[in-house]
Amino acid sequence: MALRYLELSDYATVSTVVDDWWGGRPMRGMLPRLFFEHFRPTSFVLEEDRRLRGFLIGFRSQTDPAVAYIHFVGIDPDNRGLGYGRMLYEHFFGVACDLGCSEVHCITSPVNLGSIQFHRHMGFQIDAGNGIVDGVPVCLDHGGPGQHRVLFRKSLTR
Repeated sequence: MALRYLELSDYATVSTVVDDWWGGRPMRGMLPRLFFEHFRPTSFVLEEDRRLRGFLIGFRSQTDPAVAYIHFVGIDPDNRGLGYGRMLYEHFFGVACDLGCSEVHCITSPVNLGSIQFHRHMGFQIDAGNGIVDGVPVCLDHGGPGQHRVLFRKSLTR
């Protein structure tokens, strides 16, 4: 298993599998090429036998340098439950700490119960938000009208 920095050449591979990895949901639009060009020092690919197993796109906030943000994470559905997500997150936490960040933020959709469970297991807290969807606190219309999101935050310590 190899964990390495994201490269511009990974755009083609990731963009062709991301919708399939999300069960056909149209997610490709959330990963424009700019992430592969400008966020490589804080974004990673996990490969085995030269095959993509997972990826994480993250960055340090330009608004608040104490905050790191995880924008998108994907694990090949055939490899879920093997600790690859944890491996990517923990690596990102270390890089964020090295950059002086003390907190990590991320979001997910309230319908993505697996993501909510994973983030809670990784020690993230859910922000109170301004609404509730299926018993989960959300920020209403965070992604646009009707696009409610669960907001997470995690304090980092070395």
